[in-house]
Amino acid sequence: MDGGEADTRPKIEVTEDAAEQALSLLESENLDVTEAGLRLFVQQGGCAGLSYGMRFDDEPDEDDTIYEHHDLRVFVDPASLKYIEGSVLDYEDGLQAEGFHVDNPNVVSECGCGESFRT
Repeated sequence: MDGGEADTRPKIEVTEDAAEQALSLLESENLDVTEAGLRLFVQQGGCAGLSYGMRFDDEPDEDDTIYEHHDLRVFVDPASLKYIEGSVLDYEDGLQAEGFHVDNPNVVSECGCGESFRT
């Protein structure tokens, strides 16, 4: 981002573990990690009303906010940004669960299974 915009835009953080996992997956898909990235978005669904989505994109859309953490590019569309600003994307690797996890300070309630949320 140019000028002072980077200082005032909503924050999204990515842990080093999450970035390493995502970069490894991007490379295994033969995507150019200098252009491609992880799209983090919010969609309608689940028993609490909203759920997270993630996918790899070859490049950002024109209106995306682009974050770079630990060499990983993260793309967030304007509609999703208002629900997930201030979030931290992490990667959990344990007995109970393995995968990406969004720690979102805007969540006021989650469903029992933890797959959907309400802000």
